Amino acid sequence: LEQQGVYSAYVGKTDVYAPGNQLGFSEMKSFGDREPPGDTNHRRNPTSIRKGAASRADGFGPKEDAGARDIRCVDEAIRWIHGSAPGLDSPWVMVVNISNPHFPHTARPELWDMYSDNEDMPQFGSECKSARHPYAEAMRKHFETDLFTEEQIRGLRRGYYACITFADLQLGRLVAALEGSGMSDSTNVVYTSDHGEMLGKFGMWWKCNLYEDSVRIPLLAAGPDFAKGQRVATPVDLHDLQASLFAASGAEHPSGWLGKPLQSMPSNDTDRVVFSEYHGHGAPGSSFMIRKGKWKYIHYAGAPPQLFNLEDDPDELTNLAEIQSEVVADLDAELRAICSPEEENERAEHFIEKQLKTIEETTNEKRC
Repeated sequence: LEQQGVYSAYVGKTDVYAPGNQLGFSEMKSFGDREPPGDTNHRRNPTSIRKGAASRADGFGPKEDAGARDIRCVDEAIRWIHGSAPGLDSPWVMVVNISNPHFPHTARPELWDMYSDNEDMPQFGSECKSARHPYAEAMRKHFETDLFTEEQIRGLRRGYYACITFADLQLGRLVAALEGSGMSDSTNVVYTSDHGEMLGKFGMWWKCNLYEDSVRIPLLAAGPDFAKGQRVATPVDLHDLQASLFAASGAEHPSGWLGKPLQSMPSNDTDRVVFSEYHGHGAPGSSFMIRKGKWKYIHYAGAPPQLFNLEDDPDELTNLAEIQSEVVADLDAELRAICSPEEENERAEHFIEKQLKTIEETTNEKRC
């Protein structure tokens, strides 16, 4: 974007493939990178267990300064909207990254009090068949989530609702700043996330899997380039959002890059394929997902695949892989047109072992 004269600003947490100052933005504010060496609970064969991880279940409740860093980030973004944006003579893109809604599920007392009637339990727990898939069982063992008590589960769910309201309020502050600056009619606003939250479904929490509650994310777009009140059923991913930034700013999307602008996305393309993959902690191997129309296929390294009809079974309770072999074959072919799951699984294992060896060597050097 910058090479095509589009100014880019970034505010907030960075936790990606490179340090924030290497990401290529024109301007970085209030950013923070993950401290090295990163996650060390990443081993496979056997899958590592986070000893004491069940204590995270106490991460809920009222807290006076909850979300303080997020508020500072939004304050910084609002100052930029009022102070820097009006002086630019070029199109601009700003990314504002807050952590909420995210664990721990603590919230300011007034938001916590709003949800006193929302200490509910998940509708589908660890007794479900999908919860007994080997990868789901491994994830629960890794995070010790089977040790969560009913009181903790109810409190965590209440806190999550409060965290969502907190995020709503921060988005509202940004929209109000755009309106106050006179730029709302010429600015597109998109709200999205990098992952979802299992919130106790199938006895699982956080992300780290390819079930809908984890891998499906919100994507809300508003502004001059988007029709009001339109809901698009076509599966999309964040590559499409990236392409949208180029389209909105009048820049050319680089040849060979993935993604199609959301502005021109058909409302219900049942042939479009969306892909996702997971190689991270808590899983015994790599997993890969294909979405196409109503079907969702998950390929696991060393474990049975899953196939769900999301139109009839949005909660992913019934695995149809054994009785819908033609659909499995079609979606597996779509997967292999993108990558070899066997090669990617092997590559991930080599990467993890190399990473852990480097961490071990670094730790030993510090001890010496």
